[in-house]
This record gives sequence, C-alpha cells and structure tokens, in this order.
Amino acid sequence: MYDRWPRYLGDVEICLVQPPGRQRRIREPHYGTYQRLAAELVEVLPPLLDRPFAFFGHCSGALPGVEVTRQLAAAGLPLPRRVFVSAQVAPHDGPYGRLLELDRAGLRDELGNIIANMGGQPSEAMLDLGLDLLAKDVEANKRYVVPEPVDLPCGVTVIGWSDDREIPVELMGGWRASSADCRYVVIDGGHFDFLGAPPALLAELARDLTVDVEVGQAAGG
Repeated sequence: MYDRWPRYLGDVEICLVQPPGRQRRIREPHYGTYQRLAAELVEVLPPLLDRPFAFFGHCSGALPGVEVTRQLAAAGLPLPRRVFVSAQVAPHDGPYGRLLELDRAGLRDELGNIIANMGGQPSEAMLDLGLDLLAKDVEANKRYVVPEPVDLPCGVTVIGWSDDREIPVELMGGWRASSADCRYVVIDGGHFDFLGAPPALLAELARDLTVDVEVGQAAGG
C-alpha cells in the first residue's frame, strides 16, 4: 500500500509495518484481531522506541495503531508523540464501513477495484489469492468493538478526505473524545488518494511531527 511513499520525510524515517498473512509473510497465519496484532508488535517494538515516533494508518489500518498505543500505555512503555488516523471513525463509533456489509462476491469485486487503484491489473489468480486475506481483514475490523471512547495518552491528528465516499469526514467527530490534543484536517482527494503520498498529506504529517518534537524538547529543558 505504501510503495509510492518516500522512505524519509525530512529527518523522519518512515517505517512500514507488514502484518502476517501477506507479501513476504504470506505463509504466516492471519493475526485475527487487532488486539493480537498489537500484542505481537508491542513485543518487538521496544528496542525501536528510543527516539520520538508516531503512528499513521488509513481506514482499517488506523485501528491497529490505536490499539498498539493503548497496549504501550498499559505496559508503561514509551508512547507515540502522535497518532495520525486517516479516513476512519473513532473506535467507539464503529465498526463502520461499506466493506463490512459485503459478501465474498462483493469483496472480490472490491479487491479488484483496490488493485486497480494501486496501479495493478487484477487477474483471476491474484483475486483468488487476495480474497481470503481481505475477508479476514474485514472480520478483524468487525471484531474490534470498543463501547466507550478510547483515552489516548498522546495527540491525535484526524485526516479526512474531501471526496471520500467510504468514510466521510462528518463521521469522524468522535475522535475528539479520545484526546485532549485532537486536530482535524481535510485534504483534497478521495479514499485511495493516500496511496500516492500527496504533498498535502505529507505536509500535515511533517507539521505535527515537527511541532511535537519542538514541544518535547522545550519541556525537557
């Protein structure tokens, strides 16, 4: 999903997370729930958390970042300076999304659209390979039921997209209940435009990362 993203944003390194069950990890079993995926990440992340960091996720990919943050806090481990959530409702307002209502035939059609949006040419073999994975991803989203607002101990930047028909920005207001430091921004584009790492998106990430680092340095004397 992030092949077209830069590997650095100024001095900030962009580190991609590849969950089990896909690409080079395709033979590994699917994580099943965001809680389990987060627990596995919390086991391996601590050696990398010796410097300021943040999480970014788009659509359902934003929710594991939220859950990792919750588990880091519970374990007393370093916390992200910020969580960037793009095109996703607050956990207590979900699960939400058109894909959650589709049957396997509908998911297969949607997978073809996703592949095409990423610049690929969907083949029957590719669709057969990806359908089970997409179905399991959707099931993990359905199982992430959070009755009350999540209390995130860090800032949150909520990114909406002006032409997003999947997750309209008007549905994302619930994030205000998750952090005292919650900033909203709307970027021109549709649901899949994040794939191309548009300059407006990168500028918003750089803005908040720079501000948070400067604030942290000032607080540290």
